[in-house]
Amino acid sequence: MPFYEYRCDACDHEFEALQKISDEPLLHCPSCEEPDLRKLVSAAGFRLKGDGWYETDFKSGKKRNLAEKSDVSSSTKKPEATASGSS
Repeated sequence: MPFYEYRCDACDHEFEALQKISDEPLLHCPSCEEPDLRKLVSAAGFRLKGDGWYETDFKSGKKRNLAEKSDVSSSTKKPEATASGSS
């Protein structure tokens, strides 16, 4: 469940609330009880944990540098001749 940040327009009280995504937004300030809460936009925080996030974690042996091999083969192609502007 994500944390949501709220600010009360009446008393400027800021707080976080742990809510389900499907929950309705809070309306009443816990500090002054006024129905002037506003949900704030904040950056999402997440962490990539476990195996498989780096090249060395999920590829093995000869398959490790597939991207580099395709780049090398495309760079060895001869450039095509461009047509001159004369007709």
